[in-house]
Amino acid sequence: MPDISLKGRHMPASPIRKLTPFAEKAKSEGKKVYHLNIGQPDIETPEGMLNAVKNIQFKVWAYTASEGTLSYRKKLIQYYNKLNYQLAPENIIVTTGGSEAITIAMMTCLNPGDEVIIPEPFYANYNGFACQSDIVVKPILSYMENSFALPSISEFERLITEKTRAIIICNPNNPTGYLYSREEMEALKQLVLKYDLYLFSDEAYREFCYDGREFISPMHLTGLEENVIVMDTVSKRYSACGARLGCLITKNKQVLTAALKFAQARLSPGMLEQIAGEAAVDTPDSYFDAVSIEYTHRRDVLVNALNKMEGVFCPNPGGAFYVVARLPIDNSDKFCQWMLEEFIHENETVMMAPATGFYSTAGAGINEVRMAYVLNSHDLNKAMICLDKALQVYPGRLTGTEALHTTLPV
Repeated sequence: MPDISLKGRHMPASPIRKLTPFAEKAKSEGKKVYHLNIGQPDIETPEGMLNAVKNIQFKVWAYTASEGTLSYRKKLIQYYNKLNYQLAPENIIVTTGGSEAITIAMMTCLNPGDEVIIPEPFYANYNGFACQSDIVVKPILSYMENSFALPSISEFERLITEKTRAIIICNPNNPTGYLYSREEMEALKQLVLKYDLYLFSDEAYREFCYDGREFISPMHLTGLEENVIVMDTVSKRYSACGARLGCLITKNKQVLTAALKFAQARLSPGMLEQIAGEAAVDTPDSYFDAVSIEYTHRRDVLVNALNKMEGVFCPNPGGAFYVVARLPIDNSDKFCQWMLEEFIHENETVMMAPATGFYSTAGAGINEVRMAYVLNSHDLNKAMICLDKALQVYPGRLTGTEALHTTLPV
């Protein structure tokens, strides 16, 4: 029997989806499962986006340009320049979801064996994308005690070697919800310029900033034009995760020329998605205002409920729609599986993502979970009742000083 590749062996499983078989089994047994494990909002997709698809009329479902249709890229320029990104259509390559934007960026800018520094916890699939591209992730820990703020620049510098080629940030952050400040972004700018690095900026959650906080993109900082690669998606902005439509953005012409060759190799992004994407740009501000109010309320419901539970701590995030919470448990992977296999309260249980999968540092996140507040507040309250009851009876519950300790490397 032929063996699989080393890359196939080393490709990590998704901490967001790996427990799905246990959730499906629980549902087959009649249990209601509250899905807090995945960033799939229940917010309705904008009506204009849906109508654009319903009203399509064509006789040939044809390829589009590898870089995306000009009409869609022109429409995107309206959106991005409203944000003061100062782009032209040729600065954009349309991709099949934000995931493809990330993989094309990695393959374009990094050689096998090159190193990329990522503050952790980070979006788990960065590990998978790095594995596909044969690059090395160098994690740098951020800490719950200061709400997962950007680590100090001196900590970054300790990790930089002759193989370091890039830094990746997700802002607002998945999984922590942390929103980087202007001061933090300016500090990153100086570091990137000092060592002539790429700065990859994952901006999937740009629209989701709370409490009057300001979103700062590296596109807003002067002097980084040759260094910045923005990776974006319509998935979260328009609650259109199934559309699989994203883009790679840069002002670096050399990067664009090379990235286009990778885009040509996969032929083209979908026609239907781009038609819907064009319509999405015309979504009124009132849609986002209402969504922001709703997510702020959900965040408050979740964070307040968590911090009322004995032995639980959860920082209050400034953006996105995720939290990372520390629970009084021995092992988050075991606990999340136990919740699906063995726990039930009024025929209900909760699915969460073990935080271990969002770290590369061994031992980190062992008693942390990521939760997405993508359900309505009634369901969030019910889910938190389940979680509280579960923590009271979980066999691996920690007590006293054990519950306050996070296992991290010394």
